[in-house]
This record gives sequence, structure tokens and C-alpha cells, in this order.
Amino acid sequence: MLVKKDFHIPLFDLITCMSDVIDMVNPNLANHHTRVGYIAYLIGTQMDLPVRQRYDLLMAGKLHDIGALSDRERIETLKFEVNNPHRHAEMGWLLLRGFKPLSGAADLIRLHHVNWENGAGSSFQGEPVPVGGHILHLADRVAVLLNKNNHVLSQTKRICHAIKAQSGAMFMPEVVEAFLKLAKMEYFWLDLGSPAVTSLLRRRVNLETIELNLTGILSLGKVFSKIIDFRSRFTATHSSGVAVSASSLARLVGFSEEECVKMKVAGYLHDLGKLAVPTEILEKQGALTPQERDIIRAHPYYTYRTLERIGDMATINAWCSFHHECLNGNGYPFHLGSADLSLGARIMAVADVFTAITEDRPYREGMTPDAAMSVLGSMVKSESLDARVVDMLTDNFDEINTVRLAAQTAAGREYGQLLHRLGTVP
Repeated sequence: MLVKKDFHIPLFDLITCMSDVIDMVNPNLANHHTRVGYIAYLIGTQMDLPVRQRYDLLMAGKLHDIGALSDRERIETLKFEVNNPHRHAEMGWLLLRGFKPLSGAADLIRLHHVNWENGAGSSFQGEPVPVGGHILHLADRVAVLLNKNNHVLSQTKRICHAIKAQSGAMFMPEVVEAFLKLAKMEYFWLDLGSPAVTSLLRRRVNLETIELNLTGILSLGKVFSKIIDFRSRFTATHSSGVAVSASSLARLVGFSEEECVKMKVAGYLHDLGKLAVPTEILEKQGALTPQERDIIRAHPYYTYRTLERIGDMATINAWCSFHHECLNGNGYPFHLGSADLSLGARIMAVADVFTAITEDRPYREGMTPDAAMSVLGSMVKSESLDARVVDMLTDNFDEINTVRLAAQTAAGREYGQLLHRLGTVP
């Protein structure tokens, strides 16, 4: 049984890690989610909500657009009035609801675009809307109204007027009243406009440190993998394939059960930095331009920097972030060589290449076993991949390919079910 509590993760660091990932998609989103969390938390404080509810507001604010998976959809959320806002809210709830520490925040995210409509917004689709949902809605819209090119104090009257004009229509009057009281304080706006708003917020709140056993960290890895992969039908099952391929190889080379689970988590997280890559590049079927290749080559760097703030995930981070490094030192982005690459990182590199070339994509079929092994063999000869790991894959090709196919089929099914629930054709 996987019950040992191996991971002690400060909840603030976890949600900051996740919100930074969301903001990677477009520079216009920089600090947007943190600002929404800050506003929502202070409104909750102004309304004297219980501490637990305020913390859920903070977490929901920092993650509220996590369900907006495409660049276009995330830019759409920056408009004061959003078209079809409930789609990404529902997706955010679906992505987060299964991870218990974030389940309360997930419920608020699901309802953060419900208009008040003179009281009709007290429920939505037959379910009651908690006051936190209406606080999050207003906080999000305040953050959207901020213009980064103007001094924040010169914008307060305009923003307050816009919010007050929607009292009773878009926004719950009690929430508007609490916001307007808060808005009289210059410090509120100056904090909001500060590039150090994350540090200010960290000092203000005292989110707990969550303890996760291996099952818990695996659950968290799955949440991240969906956020990473479900942005595009081209990548919808990739991380699942890498995760099971890497954990299978780890078992075959003699890793312990605990190490195999960590390897699986690393597989789920290895492409986290691709959230900084526009979907237009991910889905481009022709040759990439030099600039597009540079953007792609940066993704493992962003994976590493995003995860390094969580100390108990250092080993997982090293395994997943170095999957494009090569034994000959010609990989990227750190140009590590054979002396610097652990066996875990070498396994991840092989699992990533193996999955990428054998999986079906919408624009091509995966390679045959012989063709795939030929590619992997040539990469061993060029000292890009580890010969021992590739030999282990060769000797157990059918077994590993079978579990890869099963995992990717299951992930594809889940992706299709989510899209169907959202009224989208896969």
C-alpha cells in the first residue's frame, strides 16, 4: 500500500506553480490570476467570511481560468463581457475536482461567471451559487479592467464606476458594496499594481502544507497532465503514454515501487513547460520556423523553473525536465552531459522519444516497431540516448508498447468525454 507521506507541499507554492503555468500561455496574462486571488481574498475578508472560505477564494482566484485550454479562449477571458464563459469554468471544475485539496476552489471556479440578475443568479442550472462564486466573478472583472500602461491609482474611479454600474445585474450588490469599501484604500490598488503581488499575498495568508503519499502525488500529476495535454487534440494523450512507458522501463531496470511511481509522475509532468507554447505551434503540420523552434526548445526550461519551488519534488523535477538533454551534451536547454544525467532522466528521454514516434497523431500514424527501433538505435549511436535503456526497451518492446497503447486509449477516451460534456465534438 502506498501510504507513506513522502511529499510535504506548501499549498501556496503549489497553486502559485499552477497559476504561473496558466499565465505562461500569453504575456498579457502575467500576474492576472494572482491579482484575482488577491482581490477575492480581500473582499472575503471585508465581508468577514470564515478563514477557510477566504483561502478557497484565494486558491480559486489563482486558478480560475485553468479550464481555458487554448490561447484564444484565454485571451477571450480578458474581455469584460466573455462569450460562452461557462465552458472554461466547467472545464476548470472537471480538471480540479478530483484533487481533494483543491475541491473547494474547484466548486467556486465552476460558478465564477454567473451573473446576479437581480437574484436569479443565486442558483445556476438548479444548483445554489455560493457567495464565493459571486466574489470571484467580481474580482475577475476588476482585474480585467486594470490597464497595465496607466498608473493604478489613476484608474480607480473608472473601475469603481464600471463595477457599481453592474450592481444587481452582473454582480451581487453585497459583494459590490464590500468591494467599494475596499477600493477606498490606496494600499489595495498599489498592492494590486505591484509586480511583487505574489510575495505580498504570501505574507498575508497562511495556507497549510499538504502531505501527500505516492497515491496523492500521482493524483496531482494526473491533474497537471490533463492541463498540459488537453489543450490540443494533437497532444491529448502524449503525457499518459510517456508516464506508463517511463514507469515500465524504470521497473525493468530495477527501480523500486516508490521510484516507479515517481517516474510515472515525472512522465505526467515532463511537458509542463509546453503551456508556454501557443497551440498554433503545437498543431502546425508544416515545418516550424526558426523562431517557432526556439519557442519549442524553451519548454523544458519552463518545466524546471516552475517545479523547482517545490522542494520535495526535486528528484521528479530532474527526471522530467532533462528529457531533451543528451549524453553527448548537445541537448537542451542546459546542455548536460552523461556525467550529469541520472538514470531516471535517461529513462525519461527514451520514453518521450519512444512515445512520440509510435503514437498516432491526427496528421500521421505512429511508426511501426521496426522503424521506431531504428530511430532509437540511431540516437544511441549519436550518443543522444542511453544504450542500456534502449536495449531494455528493445527486449521488452511488445510489453511496453501494449501498456502505452492502453494508457493512451484511456486518456483519449477521457478527453473525448470531457469535450462531449462541454458540447464540443472531439
